[in-house]
Amino acid sequence: MDFDLAPPTGVGPLRIGMTRQSTNEALDSLRDLAAISESDRPGQHVFRPSGLMVSIHCTRDVLEAVELGRPSTRTDRVVFRGLDVFAIPARELVRRMGEYTSIEVDPDDPASFVASDLLLSFWRPFAADDEPEEEQGYYFSSVLLARPGYYDTPAQAAERLVNGHHARPTGGRSPAPPAVFKTAPVAAR
Repeated sequence: MDFDLAPPTGVGPLRIGMTRQSTNEALDSLRDLAAISESDRPGQHVFRPSGLMVSIHCTRDVLEAVELGRPSTRTDRVVFRGLDVFAIPARELVRRMGEYTSIEVDPDDPASFVASDLLLSFWRPFAADDEPEEEQGYYFSSVLLARPGYYDTPAQAAERLVNGHHARPTGGRSPAPPAVFKTAPVAAR
């Protein structure tokens, strides 16, 4: 199955801004009932038979971000404008993403990159750009698609509110995927 990243709208049935109840129903629809993972956590994340993790991040009962973790098989793909974000080496993906938008190194994590105009961030535990056999560092491990304003510093959030945009402040949240998912590669969870 292809999961098309469509920032800032969402991915698959998960739409940024939908209610928690609708989000939970959409997340459940991605579960393969013939192969339910013991790692699934209703209302948090599901693991598809391919190993693809789909995780939701809600605040105040509204979907703010969706994180997808690299599958272990090719039966599920995460795609942005025809680019399979987990099958293309990280440095090559960054180069090709640069054809569409600005993409920068995450200042807090030099192995990761943020395309803040697209509300996408790409994470891997370390960089191994010259070592294809080291998959965890050669490819990205997760991608996060977020709501407008998700990456704002407090000053940017205040400016957004003054200018009539209604994204909630994030308190300077780091653009990298949440730390809870930095503890182990997707295949190990």
